[in-house]
Amino acid sequence: MNGHTEIQPGASQWIGKPLRRIEDARLLSGQGRFTDDVSLPGQAHAAFVRSPHAHARIAKLDLAAARAAPGVLAVYAGADIVAANLAPVPFTQMHKRPDGTDMKVPPRHALTSDVARFVGDAIAMVVAETRDQARDAAELVEVEWDALAANADLPAAARADAPVHWAPAFVPEYGNIAALYRMGDRAACDAAFAAAAHVVKLRVVNQRVIANPLEPRALAAQYADDRFTLYCPTQNTHNVRGQLAKVFGVPEDRLRIVCTDVGGGFGARGYAYPEHAALLFAARALGRPVKWRADRSENFLSEVHGRDSVVETELALDAQHRFTALRMQSLANVGAYVSSFGACVPAMSGARAPTGVYAIPLLDHEVRILFTNTVPVDAYRGAGRPEMGYLLERLVSTTARELGVDPVELRLKNLVRADQMPYRNPAGAVYDCGDFEKVLRGAMRAADWDGFAARKAEAEKRGKLYGRGIGCYVEITGSARMNEAVTLAVDADGIVTLLSGTQQIGQGIQTAYAQILAELLGVSPDAVRITQGDTDIVKAGGGAGGSRTLQVGGSATLAGARVLIEAGRQLAARELEAAATDMEFSAGRFRISGTDRSIGLAELAGRQPERRIRIEHTETAQGQTWPNGCQIAEAEVDPETGIVEIVRLAAVDDIGRVMNPLMAEGQVHGGIAQGLGQALMEQSVYDETGQLITGSFMDYAMPRAELIPPLETGFDQTVPSALNLLGAKGVGEAGCHGAMPAAVNAVLDALGARGVKTLDMPFTPEKIWRALRSA
Repeated sequence: MNGHTEIQPGASQWIGKPLRRIEDARLLSGQGRFTDDVSLPGQAHAAFVRSPHAHARIAKLDLAAARAAPGVLAVYAGADIVAANLAPVPFTQMHKRPDGTDMKVPPRHALTSDVARFVGDAIAMVVAETRDQARDAAELVEVEWDALAANADLPAAARADAPVHWAPAFVPEYGNIAALYRMGDRAACDAAFAAAAHVVKLRVVNQRVIANPLEPRALAAQYADDRFTLYCPTQNTHNVRGQLAKVFGVPEDRLRIVCTDVGGGFGARGYAYPEHAALLFAARALGRPVKWRADRSENFLSEVHGRDSVVETELALDAQHRFTALRMQSLANVGAYVSSFGACVPAMSGARAPTGVYAIPLLDHEVRILFTNTVPVDAYRGAGRPEMGYLLERLVSTTARELGVDPVELRLKNLVRADQMPYRNPAGAVYDCGDFEKVLRGAMRAADWDGFAARKAEAEKRGKLYGRGIGCYVEITGSARMNEAVTLAVDADGIVTLLSGTQQIGQGIQTAYAQILAELLGVSPDAVRITQGDTDIVKAGGGAGGSRTLQVGGSATLAGARVLIEAGRQLAARELEAAATDMEFSAGRFRISGTDRSIGLAELAGRQPERRIRIEHTETAQGQTWPNGCQIAEAEVDPETGIVEIVRLAAVDDIGRVMNPLMAEGQVHGGIAQGLGQALMEQSVYDETGQLITGSFMDYAMPRAELIPPLETGFDQTVPSALNLLGAKGVGEAGCHGAMPAAVNAVLDALGARGVKTLDMPFTPEKIWRALRSA
């Protein structure tokens, strides 16, 4: 199928309509089925023994007392994993080391056998009849440790005198380096800076955060008939299956991965963890199912964290304030091991749009990806793109302040113009379409830009500081996998069934698919049944991630519906004894053109030998898309307490054609909440010994409803993408991307009246209060 957009807004019965999510009634009435609800006959329960040290060698491991404890079936250590020839959990090998060789990384096994590299590294697993028995016995495992020098500080990891994390990866010039990324023309960039009329410098910290899905990690593993089955909350069952097949050295068809309902993903649930392999190993060894559920504190210690980078950046401008070159030197924390996409995040997704919405001709971009004795870092909503957007918007707003120019005029002067599309940026990526100026001006209208002065004056009368900030963004979405296969069937009872390798993780994609099928097949969305999340039923797929499900999976659903209609057309022609070319299809019925003779789709299915019409189809999108947008925030700061309140926030997003504006707004609202959470309160903190200080919700602050201001959100659908059948561009990460810089720039604008020039997230009251006192 070609990639041109054929769905037009306003011409549809279901597409583009604010249909409420069909998934919600079941979930809100307590009928959801999450992994912890899975109970397998005869199942045992696992508990893990985790390192209390950030870096230590296992000198002695005594399992005798644990093995003798009531109800204990087995206790396994790293030596058992090694003896069974299980491979390390794989990761994506994308970047090179400074000498041009592949990344060198410490192997991450199901259980660590020699050296623990972060607090929470699993070194043993107890399996018992009950969960409490397993947890009690885990307390009886005795370990003698040889403590090693640890480092949890990212800049320190790059120094020649840093504690050696893993000797094969250490290079004195670069420290504990996993990989080095370079992009751009360094010599040309240097020349541009030498000739610049203005140079603005900024150092930005993007702090470590934790995804914290509603559902803690849980697993249920089984081994029977020479096959593994694993129930787990995941964004991508097929990726998990492929990784675990490599761990066990077996064909993928010997593993079945099942994902029931998922309490959120946010990037942290897209791949296999060591615990996945450990439970499958135990199920095979014991010959009975094994189940595990983390408590929340264990989740803090063992599920991947996100973000965590430090960037030194410089922007060169000519005398007319046009951007001429951008230089970035970044340190990115990958943690103790390289998780699945851990090394890709800081130098892949965001790095493809290093100049954002701006026409900056020259680039010098370097990322040093470093090991520390901390929980591994991987994808977190946006996966490198919000980090890049935050950096750029902080830099542009800082430039406007330092040069004393209007921040909007500076942006308008340097935006990539609509008539420059498709536009190739200096990293080699091509924006297929977009009108960044139109989106910015739309956000200004939504924010009541001209009314700001009056609101600021009113706040100042109350003794408050008041500011405004802008956050423009563009990001690549769709993930690397651009094709999806669907199986689609209609039965005699009128039920339409779709099998899709994408994954429902709370974003409402099943409703979107139902709208597409209802539109094309002339049925009610309530008649649509969607099956996902079982690799035995759905043979292949790319899951959910990178805002791909609608633009890739939805396009496959649309194309599949057309193939089903064509198959039905041939069958209807035989039933009605007419030429297929004379058959029209509308409102769920095939009709001979110019006559009243017709047959309904369900009736036609009932006349087939299997009482159904079934097709399979694979659709490939022509490329990844570039959603973009702008958010404008206004912030009020109490100078006596440091308390920040984001009082207004407006967002206009170009996400291409909007399938369901109600769900799209929900995605933007949720992303804004997550972005504001990082801007104002969230931070994962380690002390100097590598102990996680923020290991529970008592210490790690999460955004609450009171944090979120009234939101004015809207969509510009005038520039749909031609790269997929729906014209969609992706919305899952948009809100998060724009909210951080808009909020932070607003607060800094307010604080500027008191001489505060720069701060790093999160903007806690204490940090604001201290900054005001220091200024």
